[in-house]
Amino acid sequence: MANIGDYRKDFDILNSGDYVYFDNAATSQRPNQVLDAISNFYRTANANPLRGLYDWSIAATDMYEDSRRVVADFIGAATPEEIIFTRNTSESLNLVAYSYGLDNVSEGDEVVISVMEHHSNILPWQMVCRKKNAKLVYLEPDEEGVISKEEYESKITDRTKVVAIGHVSNVMGVTNPVKEIVAYAKSKGAIVVVDGAQSTPHMKINVQDLGADFFAFSGHKMLGPMGIGVLYGRKELLENMSPFLTGGEMIEYVTRTDATYAELPHKFEAGTVNASGAVGLAEAIRYLQNVGFEAIEAQEQKLTALLMEGMSKLPYIKIYGSKDPKKHCGIVTFTIDGVHPHDISSVLNDDHVCIRAGHHCAQPLMQFIGEGSTARASLYFYNTEEEVKIFLEKLAKVREVMGYGA
Repeated sequence: MANIGDYRKDFDILNSGDYVYFDNAATSQRPNQVLDAISNFYRTANANPLRGLYDWSIAATDMYEDSRRVVADFIGAATPEEIIFTRNTSESLNLVAYSYGLDNVSEGDEVVISVMEHHSNILPWQMVCRKKNAKLVYLEPDEEGVISKEEYESKITDRTKVVAIGHVSNVMGVTNPVKEIVAYAKSKGAIVVVDGAQSTPHMKINVQDLGADFFAFSGHKMLGPMGIGVLYGRKELLENMSPFLTGGEMIEYVTRTDATYAELPHKFEAGTVNASGAVGLAEAIRYLQNVGFEAIEAQEQKLTALLMEGMSKLPYIKIYGSKDPKKHCGIVTFTIDGVHPHDISSVLNDDHVCIRAGHHCAQPLMQFIGEGSTARASLYFYNTEEEVKIFLEKLAKVREVMGYGA
């Protein structure tokens, strides 16, 4: 087990005051090593990658492409050419919807997603189905957030062309049976898109083992900078897809009337790329690998168990999802009787405790569970038992602050 205290010292923001940061599912904090890597890029190699033949541009190109190799190795891609750098998970999923979905989904076809999806994995497929006169089909979970075998086998049919599924729900914290869903979808001739935004920071990912055709995630949820995301796609699929964006660098040759596109992966990376973001993401990956996912999962499970045990002692709190802390991936979504989630968050903020409140960009799931909004505490490996204790102490006082008495 890693000594978490040894890693926490690398996060200046966590040591700069008395704040408890439990909004890691929205964005993680960044260690000094990542900040230094970004700064080093701008201090030593600040030039446009892929374009110049002078030393700084060559160095920037090398750093950018080395970052691509780090990402490919990290998620088990067959080749770095299968790694497309984007701004975030949302852009990655939109790329698939526009460049693959519009060209491969036809009238009468079906696209299957789950009711638990983040809006980023709903709206693009709504668009595809609307434009192509296809049907959008929703998988529904049980009360613990589990999508059963019977559910996905009844909804994924010979008419299904695309299955788009979140690996881990950003509300329930449940890990979906993606590998099994992929296998069944492929037996029906469908391709599978996996939203890995909430899984990649917390568990070892191997896209080839999962069998995913596309896999998307964001840097900012896993210690990296904002503004850098990743789309993995199987090479044979990417090669046959049209570019999502066009412009500088993604071309091979342009005439007044036509253009030919660059080879993978550059045909999907139009314009000046976020080289510093890629460098920061690569450094974040190295940091996570140094901590080790076994240690990360152990720490998160320990803290989640303490958190849920303490919350269960407050009879006016309802926790959504499984009763097993191991099935929450560090995410605990809850409500307090008589207190709006926004008020929960505001009261806790007065005590320097940071959580998320709202619909979590998952309004169909909110409708499914019968809530307009919920509160969410989400943990990461750098959080501590002392922080959980503080959170529980402050949480127990929320109703009193809102006028319900002691």
